[in-house]
Amino acid sequence: MRHPVITDPAQLPKAFEEALNAGDVDAVLALFAPGAAMRTVTGERVTGAEALRAEIGGTVAARGRLTNVQRHTLVGAGTALLVTDWTLEVDTPDGERITPTGTTANIARQDADGHWRFTVLNPLGTA
Repeated sequence: MRHPVITDPAQLPKAFEEALNAGDVDAVLALFAPGAAMRTVTGERVTGAEALRAEIGGTVAARGRLTNVQRHTLVGAGTALLVTDWTLEVDTPDGERITPTGTTANIARQDADGHWRFTVLNPLGTA
């Protein structure tokens, strides 16, 4: 399956939302640059393709439903800071449906081919 090419970094949060809500782990992972890192909502640091796949796959398995609202995009020198408000509905292991919210401080970079990809995802923002 071909994944969308992101040529504007402000499109990344919406592309992440759409791919996650569709349950398409591969499409979510296509938005990450090689070597990307992610901080989970529990504060754990996740790096590497396998760990990222496990984290995203776990969210999909928990019937994750994400809503992103882009607040700011600041671009300079082929790098972008993306500040996004989010709400994520998920099922807990005991079957309870919870809805954590927060504000991200994510970083993306532009590849030589002009595509933008996440390099650091931090859903806890400055917390």
